[in-house]
Amino acid sequence: MIEIDWAAEAGRLRTTATDEAGWNAMVAEGLVRSTDRLAVDVGCGGGGMAKALAAALPDGGSVVAIDADPDVLQEARDHTAGTRVRCELASMDAGAEPLREAIGAPADLIWASASVHHAADQQAAINALASLLAPGGRLALAEGGLPARSLPWDLRVGEPGLELRLDVAQDRWFAAMRDALPGTVPMPYGWTDALQRAGLTEVTTRSVLTEKPVPLSDEDRDRLVTQSRLRIERLTPGAGADGSGHGHGHGHGHGDGLPDELALPAADLAVWKELLDPDSPRYLGRRTDLAALSVRSIHLGQAPA
Repeated sequence: MIEIDWAAEAGRLRTTATDEAGWNAMVAEGLVRSTDRLAVDVGCGGGGMAKALAAALPDGGSVVAIDADPDVLQEARDHTAGTRVRCELASMDAGAEPLREAIGAPADLIWASASVHHAADQQAAINALASLLAPGGRLALAEGGLPARSLPWDLRVGEPGLELRLDVAQDRWFAAMRDALPGTVPMPYGWTDALQRAGLTEVTTRSVLTEKPVPLSDEDRDRLVTQSRLRIERLTPGAGADGSGHGHGHGHGHGDGLPDELALPAADLAVWKELLDPDSPRYLGRRTDLAALSVRSIHLGQAPA
C-alpha cells in the first residue's frame, strides 16, 4: 500500500518553499488583484506561496495557509513568521465547513498547488473550495503541466531515454497512490472541466515555463541531484512512499514497501545508482550539460459575481 508520510516530507517541503521563492513571487503577482483582501493557500506545504501571496496583496490584505498535517503546518508557520499569514489545520477531505471555519470569511483568491490530487474525491474537494469564494473570487489549481527535463537523451550508459522511463514509472506510482486512498473516486476528465462542474466561470489555463541557463550553477546542480535521488529512492523496490525503504506514515504503515511492479526496472536502477554516486566517474553532480526546464499549469476559475 502506498501512503505518503507527510511528517517525513515536512522538511523537504520547507526547502522547496525557499527554493521556489522566485517562481512563487512571479505567479502570486500575476494572480492577485488590487481589490483582493483575503487569499488562501490550501495544502500550503512549506508556506512558500502563502508567503508570496502575502507580499503581493495590497495593504490590509491577509493570507490563510491551510494544511492537513501538523508537522507540515509548523514548517509553514516558521517560514511565514512575521508576515500577514495565519496558519490553520484543516483537510479538504472533511468537506467545506472545516475549511470555512478555518478561513473565517469568503476568499478573494484560493490557491491549491499539487494538493487536490491527494483528495480522495477530487471533484468534491474542488466543489468545496469553490464554495468558499466571494462573488468574483478566483480558484487557482496548480496541477500538471509537462514533465521536467534535465538530462541528455543518450548518456552513453544504459539505454537511451532514461528520464522518459522514469516519468512512466512515476506515473504508475501516482496511479497506485490514488488507488490506495480510502474512498477514492475517479475523475475521468480534466481540471478545467472540474472547475466548470463546480459552477465557476471564465475557466482557463495558464502554463508557466521555467528554464535555467546551461551550465547550471553549483547550487542548481546540487538541487537537481537531490531531487533525482529522492525520485529514485521512491521508485526503488521495498521503499516507503517517502523513499525511506521502511513502512511508516500516519500510523498505518506501508506494508512491505513499494511492490516490484511499481519500481523502476533493475537495469535503470543500476544506471541511476551510478549517476547519483559522487565517487562514480559518471556522477551527475559533475556534468556541465544538465538542464532545468519545466512547465507547470495553473487552472483558473471565477465565482459568479
